[in-house]
Amino acid sequence: MKYRSKLHIIADILKAAENGSKKTRIMYLANLSYQLLEKYLRKVIKAGLMRHNGELYELTEKGRIFLEKFNDFSEKMSKIRKEIEMIKFEKRVLEQMCEIA
Repeated sequence: MKYRSKLHIIADILKAAENGSKKTRIMYLANLSYQLLEKYLRKVIKAGLMRHNGELYELTEKGRIFLEKFNDFSEKMSKIRKEIEMIKFEKRVLEQMCEIA
């Protein structure tokens, strides 16, 4: 099982609330338990990334900027991971070339 980072969880919550959402929908879309959702909702509201408007949770401008920056960050990380995998492959090829048959 692959675990999500705190930043990834926050981004998932913000994406779920992008157009205004109720707590249950955010919990479902972000794939979180109720306890974790409560914990992270407090954090994102305190950080000014979201606001609670009656029944709905909505992104603030700061939250929208966070999502843009997170998406850029995710793309860069994905490219770096692919590069690392290619480097590991090249290393294995070189090591195999050095083996005595």
